[in-house]
Amino acid sequence: MFSRFVALGDSFTEGVGDDDPSSPNAVRGWADRVAEQLARARPGLAYANLAIRGRLLPQVLAEQLEPALEMKPDLVTLYAGGNDLMRPKVDVDALCDDYDAAVERLAATGATVVLFTGVDGVEDPIFRRMRGRTAVYNEHVRLIAARHGARVVDLWAMRALRDRRVWSADRIHLNTDGHVLVAAEVLDVLGVEHEVTPTPLGEAVVLSRAQQRAQNLQWAREHALPWIGRRLRGASSGDGLRPKRPTLEPVTVAEAASGD
Repeated sequence: MFSRFVALGDSFTEGVGDDDPSSPNAVRGWADRVAEQLARARPGLAYANLAIRGRLLPQVLAEQLEPALEMKPDLVTLYAGGNDLMRPKVDVDALCDDYDAAVERLAATGATVVLFTGVDGVEDPIFRRMRGRTAVYNEHVRLIAARHGARVVDLWAMRALRDRRVWSADRIHLNTDGHVLVAAEVLDVLGVEHEVTPTPLGEAVVLSRAQQRAQNLQWAREHALPWIGRRLRGASSGDGLRPKRPTLEPVTVAEAASGD
């Protein structure tokens, strides 16, 4: 069983969308939930989460890889590239060359390494346009994992993630229900017994075209335009933020006892 868990990445791993005022950076997320479940089986589990929202893949590797290696973890999760794929232009092959080199270094330590494919945005009229580049990215991830013996959490194959009800209003970040789904999948991929139970959502309400247009306009006004504004200013939602758990710290009894 694992004793030193380090999570690397961007907002997905930081836990954005799963609001929790009592947690560092005021978010909880799937990685915290995984750490809590691991700590139930291994009291004293040490956990660090270096992820920061808004980070591009080169930034994640430049800022987080060396600190992670210094911690000598026996479990590492790494997801990066989602923010790059959303840019107007991206060289997916070049990105994944750097990703491959980073995974090689992590795997060479003997740690169990967990990677993630990108989510299939087919149900969203905006993110459907990214399917091609996301599919190319995913094939790279699968090849990298096979090359270095890493495990893969296949978010693309998780049909439950196509349901907009597991996403925040910004359509970019998972909400609490979405983070719970991912936490359960990560634990299943690791072969760890757990008590994370996704919330049954029932049948989705079918919206009329007028209602869909109204929602899309509201989303564009409240989320898309501010995001574009930050890009034009060269700003990031993660500017000024520090990692929520910058060093390995034991998961407390209270954290390990929490559940969903």
